[in-house]
Amino acid sequence: MTASKTLWKGVYPAATTQFATDLSIDYEATQKVQSALVDDGVNGLILLGTCGENNSLEADEKRKVLAAGVEAVNGRVPLVAGVSEFTTARAIDYARDAEKIGVDALMLLPAMVYVPKAEELQAHFRAVAEATSLPIMLYNNPPAYRVNVDFATLEAIRDVPNIVAIKESAPDTRRITDVINRFGDRYTVMAGLDDVALEGLLLGASGWVSGLTSAFPEESVRLVAALDEGNLEEALAIYRWFMPLLHLDAEHDLVQSIKLAEAIMGRGSERVRMPRMPLSGERRKEVTAWVEQCAATRPCAKTPVAA
Repeated sequence: MTASKTLWKGVYPAATTQFATDLSIDYEATQKVQSALVDDGVNGLILLGTCGENNSLEADEKRKVLAAGVEAVNGRVPLVAGVSEFTTARAIDYARDAEKIGVDALMLLPAMVYVPKAEELQAHFRAVAEATSLPIMLYNNPPAYRVNVDFATLEAIRDVPNIVAIKESAPDTRRITDVINRFGDRYTVMAGLDDVALEGLLLGASGWVSGLTSAFPEESVRLVAALDEGNLEEALAIYRWFMPLLHLDAEHDLVQSIKLAEAIMGRGSERVRMPRMPLSGERRKEVTAWVEQCAATRPCAKTPVAA
């Protein structure tokens, strides 16, 4: 990997998967979303994470989305594929296929639905890692997945060479300091929850895996750049402007909210696959108002909102 494609640095939006009116995957529109984010300066992309609706896609669709992403991005930034499967065997197959397709790294989740014992979680992570040579970022999100990647697990798998990073989406940012204190530079930490992202970066996270960047990439990129430059005042100003939307990333309807924001900003469609449904009623009005307020007061915009 070249210096221009350094992993785990900067802003990595969790890109959305775009659907046609019949809810088949619109691969061309999905590529357009990915390319636009790269054009706006993001440092990498997460494909088929939560916002990519990984578990709403069939196995062959997932592979096609990854291949389309590799084609669209064409090596400009690292591509990280989410590994979110119901069984370890399926996760192994997917990880192997993702490597063959040409992604740069994996974001590995616990097996879906089942809540594992510690030794089961460790065995799952180890088995998937041993099936690929790609670098792996574990995804810790206890509120969403009812599984905590605890310190005992990180200790138990520290001998696995290609498990190199952890995305921290626990709402308690003390976790980031505790990971760094316990493990030093063994695991790179990425901030993974939008409304504590700045706190995470200040505490030592190397980058930000973001949901709302898909709607407002320029501000997200500038926020991290300002922090890197030592301009905390500017970073705080962008963060405070952004916060009403960043809170959406911590809600169960984050995918619908982010896709609605993308649609309002002219960057994609709000179509989602069931069991998700587009926002409606008061919730839709609420999110729309927040997006429109942010759009009207953008601190970094270079491109106009689509009519």
